[in-house]
Amino acid sequence: MRRVALIYNPASGQGSSRRRLAIEQAVAVLREAGVEAETMETHAPGSAGTLAEEATRRGCDTIIACGGDGTVHEVLQSLVGTDIALGVIPLGTANALAANLGLQTSPVGRISFQDGSGETHARYFTVAAGVGADALFLSRLDAGLKRRFGYFLYFVQGFRVWATHSFPLFEAAFEESKSSLPRTVEISQLLAIRIRDFGGVLNKFAPGATLHKDGLRLVAFKTRSRYQYFRFLLAVMFGRQTFTRQIELLDAVSVECRLRSGSRSAVFAEADGELLGHLPVRIDIVPEAVYLLIPPNARP
Repeated sequence: MRRVALIYNPASGQGSSRRRLAIEQAVAVLREAGVEAETMETHAPGSAGTLAEEATRRGCDTIIACGGDGTVHEVLQSLVGTDIALGVIPLGTANALAANLGLQTSPVGRISFQDGSGETHARYFTVAAGVGADALFLSRLDAGLKRRFGYFLYFVQGFRVWATHSFPLFEAAFEESKSSLPRTVEISQLLAIRIRDFGGVLNKFAPGATLHKDGLRLVAFKTRSRYQYFRFLLAVMFGRQTFTRQIELLDAVSVECRLRSGSRSAVFAEADGELLGHLPVRIDIVPEAVYLLIPPNARP
């Protein structure tokens, strides 16, 4: 590590003074170690990726994302396939990736989706990708209110989605191994989990999920019942969730999601807490996609 760019989101998290102090301390430590370090401030959603590209062109060999999972997600898009290392200083509202660092292989997943104009795009993710109610929930979050109220806003908006959403069914085709035929089921919500621990109330949402896995750990909700959703999420909060035929925990190397024949429902997709687009969606793993800096005492 010789030249480092620290990209930070001035709106990430809830404490501007804590954020500024953490970045200043990081820069001081790097410079004391003989590393050339500079800071770059984001100015709009999506600009972290542009700054990462600019830093790479200027000769930086390491990019440190200073913020939450959203900032990491943006920077990641510009580093996949390069030899530039990615580091994380957790300064967001939720810092799930930072809480789970401890991997030795690539943690990167990929989600392909469709935007509002019907064009297909792909994004990379490290924490989780979701299709269904969780993406609708993210579409309703106000960034200003999120900074002000933090997790409390998550509870309020989550309750609103739970109480008003119809949880429409869509088709999901799971490829459980590279040699198996896809298994197609109808579900109302899919979560592809890459990390062991979300922290906070979600904690270990999908037991067995880990950044070490070569495949996806999936939670498939094969129900439209608000009661089943509420019961399951309440159990998650107390670490007592169980899985059934209605809410299934499974492993797959990839999954494709599409609308049911004749359906006109709007089913959204997200990755790392960032709203992306809508169905059709494909989720898989990208091997050896990015270098990731890992603290020496990190747990996988």
